[in-house]
Amino acid sequence: MTLSMKSVQPFAPMAKPPPEPLCQRWSTLSMKTAQPTRVTRAPSKWVIDSEGRQTQPPLSRLGKRWKEYHGSKNWEGLLDPLDDGLRDEIIRYGSFIEAAYKCFDSNPPSASYSTRHVTDSKVDESGYRVTKNLYATSSIPMPSWVRGIGERSSWIGYVAVCEDQNEITRLGRRDIVISLRGTGTCLEWLENLRATLTRCPFGNKLSNGQHDAPMVESGVLSLYTSSTTVCQSLQQSVTDEILRIVDTYGDEPLSVTITGHSLGASLAILAAYDIKNTIKHALHLSVISFGGPRVGNRSFRHNLELQGTKILRIVNSDDLITRVPGFFVEDHDDVAKKQKPRVEHLPSWIQKCVNNKRWVYANIGHELRLSSRASLKLNSIDVATCHDLKTYLHLVNGFVSSSCPFRASARMMLNKASTVPPT
Repeated sequence: MTLSMKSVQPFAPMAKPPPEPLCQRWSTLSMKTAQPTRVTRAPSKWVIDSEGRQTQPPLSRLGKRWKEYHGSKNWEGLLDPLDDGLRDEIIRYGSFIEAAYKCFDSNPPSASYSTRHVTDSKVDESGYRVTKNLYATSSIPMPSWVRGIGERSSWIGYVAVCEDQNEITRLGRRDIVISLRGTGTCLEWLENLRATLTRCPFGNKLSNGQHDAPMVESGVLSLYTSSTTVCQSLQQSVTDEILRIVDTYGDEPLSVTITGHSLGASLAILAAYDIKNTIKHALHLSVISFGGPRVGNRSFRHNLELQGTKILRIVNSDDLITRVPGFFVEDHDDVAKKQKPRVEHLPSWIQKCVNNKRWVYANIGHELRLSSRASLKLNSIDVATCHDLKTYLHLVNGFVSSSCPFRASARMMLNKASTVPPT
């Protein structure tokens, strides 16, 4: 079966500027030079009130409810049945991840493997401007002569800020997007295999009821914090850029939305945790992730909740990736009951062994649970199809509620094979 999707939000490329100084030997998303000065844009369309005065148009439905759609009330009453406005937001952020996949060369024989985009970026026409290209670096030492594995740093996504005044009015605020793709290189695959938990080196305060320190998957933490002499870490790039944008637009209503698929979903949660600890500005920060594996233990989850970080995980019940790593998952009520980590359905001696091996993960955030089996237009339920971002967007587009899992009139979003591996 072949899979593809027509983007819901139309994008068109803009003129390419000179590349940024960092990692300048790589060409990635087209990016206008980001200066710490406010960009002057034409004002949105004005309307004339009853007294003949010019006023800005009233907020759109999205502009009025965007905080709800980004978790201010923990998506209560919006997921089952799925609110149409939230559906559109989820698909819109999925299109930002699609742009990241399209800009990445995942072909190992290619000279630009892991570094240069395959197609031009189509982000600009959405009203957003790419301000920073992001790179993830593996800490696994590999000889440079190993073809397709030796490159330690790979382009993994971008930061974009909404700068079109009409779009800002429609959204109800200036939105900052961090978009992160899934696994695409050999070293990233190897990092995925480092599935044991390790102590999170930032924001690791213990609160009442916590018996263990916040811990995250070793491979994800490595990709987030590692750097080289020519490329700074993903952690440093993200926090520096968000600080710069906040300094530029700090007097306006701002939101930070981090979106990612697969590995990008795990990195999105880790980045959200870090940003909340690093940046003290009153930002509304949310994560919208697709097909993300587990990323941390219950203390990590508990600290995210204390921060007020809002996380919406789009999960396909038929997607194996969302059930790994860790064969053992704690119940969500353990922290509230001040219980020690507990492995489900296993004798105490095995539980102790698993805890010592650091395999006990916890599910994080609120879930929108879908199923490939609900769609009559998916002819395959194999691992790759169920995990593909195109499948996720198709399921979101068609989902109605748990009692009516798929609408018959859903727009088909699967037309041709994706050029990017569904990982």
